[in-house]
Amino acid sequence: MKMKFTLIAAIALLGFSAKAQTFSDDFESYTVGSKLGPQSTNWTTWSNADGGTEDVAVVASDSYSGSKSIYFSSTSATGGPADVVLPFGGVYTSGTFEFKARFKVPSTKTGYFNFQANATIGQIWALDCYMNADQTLTMGNTGGQLFSGNYPQGNWFELKYIINLNTNQWKVYLNDTLQGSFSNTVNQIASLDIYPANAAASYWVDDVSYTYTPYVLPTFNAALTSLDIANGLTGQTKTAAAQIRNLGNTAITSFDINLNYNGNSQTKNVTGVNIASLALYDITLDQNITLAYGSNNAVATISNVNGNATDGDSTDNIKSIVIDPVNPAAGKIVVAEEGTGTWCQWCPRGAVFMDLMETNYEGYVAPIAVHNADPMTYTIYDAGMGAYLAGYPQVIVDRGNAFDPSQLEANFLNKVTAAPIAILENGATYNATTRELKVSVTSTFNSAIAGDYKMACVLTEDSVRGTGSTWSQANAYAGGANGVMGGFELLANPVPYTKMKYDHVARIICPSFEGYANAFGSSADSGTSVTHTYTYVLPTTWKTNKMHIINMLINPNGGIENASNSTIAEAVAKGYTAGMEIGTNVTGIQTLAGPDAIQIYPNPAGNTATITFDLKSNSAVTLAVYALDGKLIANRVYENLSGANAIPMDISGFANGVYFVRLTTKDASSTLRLIKE
Repeated sequence: MKMKFTLIAAIALLGFSAKAQTFSDDFESYTVGSKLGPQSTNWTTWSNADGGTEDVAVVASDSYSGSKSIYFSSTSATGGPADVVLPFGGVYTSGTFEFKARFKVPSTKTGYFNFQANATIGQIWALDCYMNADQTLTMGNTGGQLFSGNYPQGNWFELKYIINLNTNQWKVYLNDTLQGSFSNTVNQIASLDIYPANAAASYWVDDVSYTYTPYVLPTFNAALTSLDIANGLTGQTKTAAAQIRNLGNTAITSFDINLNYNGNSQTKNVTGVNIASLALYDITLDQNITLAYGSNNAVATISNVNGNATDGDSTDNIKSIVIDPVNPAAGKIVVAEEGTGTWCQWCPRGAVFMDLMETNYEGYVAPIAVHNADPMTYTIYDAGMGAYLAGYPQVIVDRGNAFDPSQLEANFLNKVTAAPIAILENGATYNATTRELKVSVTSTFNSAIAGDYKMACVLTEDSVRGTGSTWSQANAYAGGANGVMGGFELLANPVPYTKMKYDHVARIICPSFEGYANAFGSSADSGTSVTHTYTYVLPTTWKTNKMHIINMLINPNGGIENASNSTIAEAVAKGYTAGMEIGTNVTGIQTLAGPDAIQIYPNPAGNTATITFDLKSNSAVTLAVYALDGKLIANRVYENLSGANAIPMDISGFANGVYFVRLTTKDASSTLRLIKE
């Protein structure tokens, strides 16, 4: 059957008559094997190039009704080349819009489509819909995820949206069963875009239809179109905001708005405004709310509009949302490590979502941007990340599998509920003259451990700037063709270094990406507190007031069990803890520029061990040996050494066990672990 595009008499909408615009297409009238665009007066492509590589062929390989459908697949990690668009005949910002289509996604494959918000393709994505390989269904836009659910693979299913653009209520149905609803941060719709988004894409589409019913404005009507209280973690304080829309012909000059949540009520009286017909008005309530445990409704009501008891349509005066925050485990901090680079055109996406996580979950997340092949690269960290990443940008949470930064929040929420085996607390001293930073981290165990648990300390810096082209950020979002991305769509490609600052930059990780082995010996009991210390001499170019100290407890499988995260000032305020006072003390794990190629052999050793190292300049060298409890066992100073050196150590008088050998030059120091057996 050929597509239908007609006007029909509609049922009364909120008491006002209107005409509905409807469209449907089951692809039965088209020629199999031919491209869709040249056969249709409605379907086109992203570039408006019907019949080209972006267009899709009509197929008879599978269908829901009749014998024909359209099929999408890709072999590229970034998707395409097919990119088919169905304009909806206008940009709709009020009234009711209903869309439905049939989809079939084979097992382990994926599907995708989006709704565009503007008549010009690529300016604003109203909604992305991902049919994932694990049979989950996720929907959202650059404002974050808005809906999640499940869908059946290997079978045809109908996905339907009923969208009330007046009240910003987007309802999602699967096979005519309501799955949920949400308020959209982009409450308008203009077209459908079907695009195979990755190399796993393989899906059929059939029976596409939509119906738009306009809204006839009454003389007087104020509507609550959205209530925005960001979900998060139990106990977090959040701002409550609402959006008012004038859906009448009379200007709104005053109103009251009331919010009820978790047994608490607040009212704000708004006067002196002038909201024109169809205009929007954003308002923030005076009192923040604290997210309560469990699922609770937040209900906002608008009343007393222009001093009137009622308006022309009372059905849109109330907005209700469900807030069900995640309950975080006490003391848990999730580590998010992002692979990025100034050369990477998609990496602005990583920066946006990392900043979003820090804004929304400060105190619960430790964001670290690990740069690759640019001036901020720290080679040791970059090499360690390389084993996890399949491309850039990607993120790993607590050293799990890599994923796209847009999925960061969901992965974080999955991890933050896990009770940590230990709570980590930073301490520090800092000498502004010598720029020596001494860091202590105390791990207090909630449960006993056994095995090779490791420790690593990361320093990050915010607002990092530089000069020259290598500091300019490649930007695929320039011009908006690839959607809104935190303001990068308004910037050039590349973004000039003069307009860039980089946050969460990993400056150093000590002693290595994998961490210091056997940091707690072979085991530690519940209730035990163990302190490790690190010494750094910070370059003068690093801004200490923009830096964070992140310590990580790494389990024998390489996953991060827990972390600590503080500014240098916060750590100094806590105070530096000497290890001998409360437990194991590993002194000066590594400084920024220790002697090159330092090593001890043999290790384990019997009666004699040799330490070798290279010096870039003449220096006195101090060689010190510490027992596991921090006690100084031996100490010797060698005057005026340079170049390659090999110093033998007589350890025949040492008891069998673990020792720490610290080598200190005029510039820095390094510590290695020595086993005597």
